Amino acid sequence: MEDIVRDGNPILRAQAAPVTFPLDPQVKELGHRMLEFLEVSQDKEENEKYHLRPGVGLAGPQVDKSLQMTALLIPALNPEEDPAPYFKGIVFNPQITRESVKRAALEAGEGCLSKDEDTPGIVLRADKITVEYDDESGQHHSIRLKDYPAIVFQHEIDHLRGIMYYDHINNLDPWTVAEDVVLIK
Repeated sequence: MEDIVRDGNPILRAQAAPVTFPLDPQVKELGHRMLEFLEVSQDKEENEKYHLRPGVGLAGPQVDKSLQMTALLIPALNPEEDPAPYFKGIVFNPQITRESVKRAALEAGEGCLSKDEDTPGIVLRADKITVEYDDESGQHHSIRLKDYPAIVFQHEIDHLRGIMYYDHINNLDPWTVAEDVVLIK
């Protein structure tokens, strides 16, 4: 995978264009390379060999393509019970169609493959969402997500809208959250 675009590049702040079907073979290949990058980044030996940060999502703008596509590899939530990834695939034109009022956040804050140093603070997101998207064959899907998987999808969809995770952090009080927020370890 080519170098990942770093924070400050204008493509990360632009609204990505919708993907049309049938998929251009180059777009399809790019999606597969993005997913392969995530697989390598999550493999401890390969990760160390290539000096990669583990990633669970990679959006088109992060690889210098302003397209509404993202590769996601969310690890198993209970690997002892089922080691299969919670979600593994490439989604095109994703849209959040429903979201809960209840908020959730990663207790340690979020990070991003496009940002070398993390910005500390709580990133409030919807705890539950419904996302509609197309797969690489153009078939339409709807998926309901909560907690960590919902946060991952929201982070990646933000990339397609030109939003970075740190845009959600309260700069005056970055670590304070209301008692009803679900904090995920």
